[in-house]
Amino acid sequence: MVDIPSLYKYVGSEEVQLAVASFAIGKKIQSVSDLEKWIYETKQQTNPWGLIPATFVVDSEGYLRVSDRHSEHIACAGGESVLSAGEIFFRYGDEGLEVAEVTNQSTGFCPEPESWKYLDNALKLILLPHPPGFTIEFIFRRCCACNQVNLVKENVFICAVCGEKLPNIWNFE
Repeated sequence: MVDIPSLYKYVGSEEVQLAVASFAIGKKIQSVSDLEKWIYETKQQTNPWGLIPATFVVDSEGYLRVSDRHSEHIACAGGESVLSAGEIFFRYGDEGLEVAEVTNQSTGFCPEPESWKYLDNALKLILLPHPPGFTIEFIFRRCCACNQVNLVKENVFICAVCGEKLPNIWNFE
């Protein structure tokens, strides 16, 4: 069992955090119509696969917040800690708007795959159809030797920079 925090604090670059401190917080989504309104008002465009990409966080109250795909997670979160974070891709299906793909890819918060439960709850709250889990899961670890943030690939817990062994448990506290 992985020991994960209930809230993920920002662990990314202080330079990035300061650069986006004045940016708008992500749109709080409480219904599908809120999401559709955000897509329309912000003129979100589909990618080559017909999906609408966005940056997301689940705030400390359990609500989904979205912002433009090119924005930083810390800006989307309004500088606050989150329950989950990543990238989300929407599409219009036969039944209307739905989540096509979703990941926990956020080097600003480095959330564990187990943070899915918070996103799942947020999506159920707004009645938005979605996959049963992250469609791609990422595992992040900080190297204790060189302090580099690593993306663990193929369950190999070795630092890509210095070659030292990475911890098995989440270590960004």
